[in-house]
Amino acid sequence: MSQEKTASFPKFLKSSLLLVVFGLLIIQTGYAKDPVEGEAFDPSEMINHHIMDSHSWEIFHGLSLHLPVIIYSEEKGLDIFSSSNFYNEAHEVVPFNGYVMEHEHIALESGAHVLDFSITKNVFFLFINALVMIMIFMAVARGYKKNAGRAPRGIQSFFEPIIIYVRDEIVKPNIGPKYERYLPYLLTLFFFIWFGNLLGLLPAAANLTGNIAVTLILAIASLVITLASGRKTYWMHILDPLGNSMGWLAKFPLYLILWPIEIIGIFTKPFSLMVRLFANITAGHIIILSILSLTFIAQSFAVGVAATLFAAVMNLLELFVALLQAYVFTLLSAMYFGQAVEEHHH
Repeated sequence: MSQEKTASFPKFLKSSLLLVVFGLLIIQTGYAKDPVEGEAFDPSEMINHHIMDSHSWEIFHGLSLHLPVIIYSEEKGLDIFSSSNFYNEAHEVVPFNGYVMEHEHIALESGAHVLDFSITKNVFFLFINALVMIMIFMAVARGYKKNAGRAPRGIQSFFEPIIIYVRDEIVKPNIGPKYERYLPYLLTLFFFIWFGNLLGLLPAAANLTGNIAVTLILAIASLVITLASGRKTYWMHILDPLGNSMGWLAKFPLYLILWPIEIIGIFTKPFSLMVRLFANITAGHIIILSILSLTFIAQSFAVGVAATLFAAVMNLLELFVALLQAYVFTLLSAMYFGQAVEEHHH
């Protein structure tokens, strides 16, 4: 490489970094909007609006995509209609066809309970996340077939090292020789969480992995696989954790304490997975939105510039957290699977 090219590389790197930061500064404007004239700015309302699920997707102020409402009740049966029916021209929430919507919860005007199967913003972005994964990994699979025996190219060259890292550094060391049966699930888990975290950082996007219902289902999936994979040694460790260290007459009083702890421990592991992902992703969004709220509270240009710069730094940190949380969730799930299939040690 010539000296001219070597010298120009740092300049190119600096320019690229400045471009990324400048882009993030612009992106921040998608997180908040000016308060309505004559109304006091309410940061809690703005933050809740962005992190909570809803029946419509507000792309930016004044442009919303109204999603389908699918509800069932004994009184009215199955009803399917657009969520736009709940809003009038002033964008105020109004009743429709005997239904009322309050804080995104739909019920009958009579007060009767309904089952809500609507395509909400989080569900919509879950479909987008799945579609992105399918498109990317179909392209990676095509590249793998096309470049068999040769160096990977294109999108394959980016994702193949990550896939190999997850396999060799997360799955295989923690599960052991039987890792292959769990590899598809753990790879899907890793990329689903990572992509969902990244999508949540886009302006006006849904807080997908910051929704506790989503993290609950992921945690339950890992729990079911762990319990279904449990070998005799796994269950014996729960039922007889002290083994042959002492007789049953001495162990039984201790087991009155240990058995509840072991049983609770089965459920605290997936519970920690659920809460960790939910809390970290939600906290990141709340911090960024709170920082941006200072602009509208202080109504100061200087505060706005400082808040935007700090929010941009936080957004860069969130990019790392997005990957880290996918790594931690996958790593702990692999460890739980490994404990379930572990052979007995003499």
